[in-house]
Amino acid sequence: MKHTAITAAAALLIAGASAMASVITFESVPLPGAGFLNGSDGSGGFVVDQVTFNNNYDADFGSWSGFAISNRTDNTTQGFPNQYSAITGGGFGGSSNYAVGYYSTYEAITTHVRFEAVTDLTGLGAYFTNTTWAALDMQNGGDFGSKKFGGPTGNDPDWFKLTIEGFAGLNPTGMVEFYLADFRAENNALDYIVNNWRYVDFTPLGSPDRLEMSLSSSDTGPLGMNTPSYFAMDHFLAVPEPSSLCIAITGLGLLLRRKR
Repeated sequence: MKHTAITAAAALLIAGASAMASVITFESVPLPGAGFLNGSDGSGGFVVDQVTFNNNYDADFGSWSGFAISNRTDNTTQGFPNQYSAITGGGFGGSSNYAVGYYSTYEAITTHVRFEAVTDLTGLGAYFTNTTWAALDMQNGGDFGSKKFGGPTGNDPDWFKLTIEGFAGLNPTGMVEFYLADFRAENNALDYIVNNWRYVDFTPLGSPDRLEMSLSSSDTGPLGMNTPSYFAMDHFLAVPEPSSLCIAITGLGLLLRRKR
């Protein structure tokens, strides 16, 4: 009976987790031969499973902000022409498509995600990583005045951070911060630039109908942030990886044993 109870409880836990959300992988978005969509069609965003990822395209300058969708795989070329590639060389878990976020400090329109209604994000999240341009720029320094993170000695306490804020209407619901690079530790061996897909838990965001995403960096100048203000995102509204569920199931089993 003990094993039956644990098995049943584990099944309910997995079923509950998988039923909490429709994971958005961006695989359903058809991409042209160039391997990306940057909003040049004037659509103002991408709607996937009733979730809108905004895009602001300026036809006069051929520039964009918000989100683009990409399947680019170049994780070795540094610079603006490679702005649509993730440093991982592909999407999370070997998928092809993923989203690229560009946060513009020069425009009033923000980088944001809209839900059709207030959505409880408890137990949900998404996977994030650096773009190739941002990662290599922080690793090597850039052509337009951006620095190599850590400086000549490696001791500079540099950082590059993604901030996600939740809102229900005009009311804030919570905030999450995720460091895409962090050189603040006294031990330089702990310094890192994210080069793999990492899960970010949205639970602290509560129940919003909109997520605002922004970037900040220790490397700033008179014109603002020098670090290329891009990030990559995939498997939006995912639950943690199965390994995390296994840990939860093990804990549940131990709890049931103690109660007996």
